[in-house]
Amino acid sequence: MTLRGLRLAVSHAFHDWKRDMSPRARSILWIGILIQGYAIYAAITRSLVWPVMWPTGFVLLASVGILYGIGGVFYNAVLASEFLRKTRMEADAIAARSIQRSLQPETLEAPQGYEIAASYEPFRIVGGDYFDIVRLSSGRTLVAVADVSGKGMAAALLSANLQALVRTLAVVDEDLRQLASRMNQHLSRHTPGDRFATAIFIVLDHESGTLTFVNAGHNPPILVSPGRTERLNATGIPLGMFEHSVYDTQSAVMAPGGVLVVFTDGLTDAIRADDPDARLAATVARQPDLSVSGIRALCDPALIEDDVTIIRLARR
Repeated sequence: MTLRGLRLAVSHAFHDWKRDMSPRARSILWIGILIQGYAIYAAITRSLVWPVMWPTGFVLLASVGILYGIGGVFYNAVLASEFLRKTRMEADAIAARSIQRSLQPETLEAPQGYEIAASYEPFRIVGGDYFDIVRLSSGRTLVAVADVSGKGMAAALLSANLQALVRTLAVVDEDLRQLASRMNQHLSRHTPGDRFATAIFIVLDHESGTLTFVNAGHNPPILVSPGRTERLNATGIPLGMFEHSVYDTQSAVMAPGGVLVVFTDGLTDAIRADDPDARLAATVARQPDLSVSGIRALCDPALIEDDVTIIRLARR
């Protein structure tokens, strides 16, 4: 057993599995536990009403057995209902994963002269990472990546909301500053205060290779050009934190032979190194032809505890 497996086993052993139940189910469960506990107590003391030694002999044995069985009925009824409830939840989660997969681009249409590939692996059945490739007018393409705080179904719902916003707003208004500001306002107004999302929006000009971007507190993508490596650093804070946040745009140029790697923190968090970002950048600079699967192979499976999203864009 690996260290991670041992840690999970210990955490599951001490997990209070009753806390996910409804108050009614917990009450019924405790009734069954108390009845069974009293049956065991009666068997030890040899009396149902200790210190009065009554009943005795076979009657006591039968009474203890009946009491224990009644407690088991309560206990098993709750476990069966919880099993059915969690089975339905798992089926819903599997359906949600299928829907989430369908919302992602089925095929990545690379502009002429470019290559594009992507990988998305949720840590749980569904995840809070989001990516999209949107073809804009005038020979441009939008690359969008976001990482919603938290995990599971709530994060997946918010990431789906982000995708709908990007698809709607990017077509109506191609100004990245306005796109980021309007998405930030929407999330600030319509999501709980503890929910936010880091995001980066990059518009690629096919002809010149110019990358215009807004980085809302996201992990800086790595741009490797022949003889040079640079980062697309943050130009604003994460979306959904403050309603009136301002976002700036910056630009960089992808020269022929250049490679852009956009990723979420699930990738670097799982790279075993003193400086995971530096190791990732050095690897991409040393092997510019490294595929998306090769980049993901840098992850140590024992360290993966978050969704991992990678987009690789290369200019031939």
